[in-house]
Amino acid sequence: MRYFIHETSIADDNIKIGKNTKIWHFSHILSGSNIGDNCSFGQNCVVGPNVNIGNGVKVQNNISIYEGVEVEDDVFLGPSMVFTNVINPRAFIVRRDEFKKTLLKKGCSIGANATIVCGVTIGEYALIGSGAVINKDVKSHALMVGVPAHQIGWVSIAGNTLKFDKNGIAIDEFDGSSYKIENDNLVKL
Repeated sequence: MRYFIHETSIADDNIKIGKNTKIWHFSHILSGSNIGDNCSFGQNCVVGPNVNIGNGVKVQNNISIYEGVEVEDDVFLGPSMVFTNVINPRAFIVRRDEFKKTLLKKGCSIGANATIVCGVTIGEYALIGSGAVINKDVKSHALMVGVPAHQIGWVSIAGNTLKFDKNGIAIDEFDGSSYKIENDNLVKL
């Protein structure tokens, strides 16, 4: 079998699911959605319609990924985190033509119960703390917490908080890689 979908889940027509991807209990993949290789979806997830998800993405339980959200490779979505797709929803007004694009770039991680307000880009390898509310773009490698979220530091590709020495260099204990800040952005040396 190319991929696995639990018998309690629903996969609509006109979808693409990559090899070795697993979709667990009570999930629904809607028409027009594309899911890459080696992804994992916990129970009670909804994808789409028309959502693109890269390779190696981990989606924990109770997550809906709405139209307008794009997820690049190796992104982690923590349990019960939330996306929105309209800024000013009303039950009595149809706003499908107003969906805002939300982009999660390669390797970023979103903590449990975080909320991502539509129309933002979360940079590569950024780390969003549990319960944070993201309502503006996030820089690559930024460590974000709070409501609304604010940056409290920088993280390595491995997700470790970086501590800078007196020369402005930080070394990640995980793999020995080193980083510095240039023009208010983190650069791997």
